Amino acid sequence: MSNTLPKSIERLIVSLSQLPGIGPKTASRLVFYLIRNNQVDLRGLGEAVTGLKDDLVYCGVCHNIADSDPCVICADKHRQSGMLCVVEEPLDVLALERAGFTGLYHVLGGSISPLEGVGPNELQINSLVERLKANSQIKEVIIATNPDVEGEATAAYLIKLLQNLPVSITRIARGLPMGGDLEYADELTLSRALEGRNPINLNAKV
Repeated sequence: MSNTLPKSIERLIVSLSQLPGIGPKTASRLVFYLIRNNQVDLRGLGEAVTGLKDDLVYCGVCHNIADSDPCVICADKHRQSGMLCVVEEPLDVLALERAGFTGLYHVLGGSISPLEGVGPNELQINSLVERLKANSQIKEVIIATNPDVEGEATAAYLIKLLQNLPVSITRIARGLPMGGDLEYADELTLSRALEGRNPINLNAKV
């Protein structure tokens, strides 16, 4: 970092550079944007960052990040209580909410990754089993871990662990995204798309 920069600017650039996806150049652009733009409430921004974790808790039911325990989703009596979607991280909950999922969630807090020292005991897997045993309303467990090596390993572990419980176990479908070209798809994506193919209703009106 250049020693010609004021200390306050240098300190903020270094701090922002520690965030995922933000390198020194992007951090520098953000800092100078904040300096130039009078419309940005820097005091409010600073207070929001400072108090970010103060009012946050982990839901004792689903382990999602929330501002109350239980969280608003677990406390909502209008959710479909028979469906439980198992995800890796809180951001996955946001994605599924945007997609219109109306069931309940269970956040594992990551995925099984031996190389990083993350095993089943480091995740919220035991609490998932206990939750299913204690709640007879749950009829279907939807495994929605990521379609990568760690996510697939986690899904396989969960399927083996839960197969003797009185619930239906399903896995989210994976395949080609809308607007995607076959020539640019990798082999795993294409094989998943083939596995998840659906029958065509020949009597349907076009």
